[in-house]
Amino acid sequence: MTQSERVQRVIQSDFESLQHINVSDFLGIEQFIKLSVVTQFFPPDFAATGQLIEELVKQLEKEGVDVEVFTGQPGYAFKTANAPSVEQSGGLKIKRSCTTQLCPQRIRGKAINGILFTLRALFYLLNAARRRNVVLLTTAPPFLPILGYIAHILFGVSYVCILYDLYPDIAIALNVIPKHHWIARIWRGVNRQILKKAKSIIVLSPAMKRQVAAQCPEAAHKISVIHSWANPNFIVPIEKKDNWFAHQHDLVSKFTVMYSGNLGRCHDIKTMLETAQYLQDEENIQFVCIGGGAKRDELIQQVHRLGLKNFLFLPYQEKGVLPYSLTACDLSLVSVDPGMENLVAPSKLYPALATGRPVAVICPGHSYLKQLIADGNCGTTFENTDSVGLAEFIRLLSQDNNLAEKMGQAARDYVECYFTPQVISKQYLRVLREAML
Repeated sequence: MTQSERVQRVIQSDFESLQHINVSDFLGIEQFIKLSVVTQFFPPDFAATGQLIEELVKQLEKEGVDVEVFTGQPGYAFKTANAPSVEQSGGLKIKRSCTTQLCPQRIRGKAINGILFTLRALFYLLNAARRRNVVLLTTAPPFLPILGYIAHILFGVSYVCILYDLYPDIAIALNVIPKHHWIARIWRGVNRQILKKAKSIIVLSPAMKRQVAAQCPEAAHKISVIHSWANPNFIVPIEKKDNWFAHQHDLVSKFTVMYSGNLGRCHDIKTMLETAQYLQDEENIQFVCIGGGAKRDELIQQVHRLGLKNFLFLPYQEKGVLPYSLTACDLSLVSVDPGMENLVAPSKLYPALATGRPVAVICPGHSYLKQLIADGNCGTTFENTDSVGLAEFIRLLSQDNNLAEKMGQAARDYVECYFTPQVISKQYLRVLREAML
């Protein structure tokens, strides 16, 4: 081989190597993300998962992500049962399928509705897989992540799972299915395959991460803990004397303990009820429950049976009312049932912190919530059944305005530092970028 031929071969080899270089990486330009989000609930639905996803995708759109959301028609809305089948706002596009609502308050009805939505989402995703480079799937409904697995097998799609709740573990804990039932075994086996193929897995607490890693060790390195959040520009502290909602429900002159959100099967209502019994003779202390859920009627029946006069029950409030309803209290209450601390993470905690009020959390002693509240110095946690301790804490705050204000300000500072849409969206953005590698 002549010298000229050797030089030509080296040049040709270098040229072929250059063809494999990612030019955007070489120039320091980040690859453009085209994200498809699949979730059954999205506003005007007032389901918490939908509200969170809306805030997340709007913030990601501001970060330059091209976002398309596939969701259902509202099943839990105030004024409308229908929303536009297609909406476009800047880089955010929303597509809605029709949604079947068969007995949505019952577990079997929810399961059937979720399956039907999942089937509709499958047709959407098979088409979107050709246009989107990352898919983000929620566990609303819980078997939705299987679509990511199917799209990955068929088209090599990169998908990320947000595990809001851990199934079938919750179904087992609630005695919906036995631990060793064939459905549970198959469900766990399918979950392992989904998690192995997922590019990333997002959970809402360290406890959930440990639970998932124990069930699928091969996916442990892909699990990220990203907390829920609150928008401190939307939820702003308001003095009760200046709050129309507090005036409307005669809460201004009373020390108000508020539980706002879903009273579901995973939440402890017994400790709250027993606490109210201890305080029933304290005329200046009022318990307020806003929202719905599987345990709401049970709690109302127990309150009536015991003849308690210190409870007020109100329905879910429209989003525009939340800045006033949430701040019409002196103490926010959050609860998790024993055995559920590794399976769920109460998203209602973060808006409660944003109100600038102290927080009392009822949870097992080993729950991650205990450390979270201690780090924020914004309230206290109480073990399940410790109604006496919670009652004494309520009495203390009702008599010590300075302590209540100090804890409330710490709660507000905690949210503004760590749990805003701006802070949390950057954590999601990092995970989505890694999913494209």
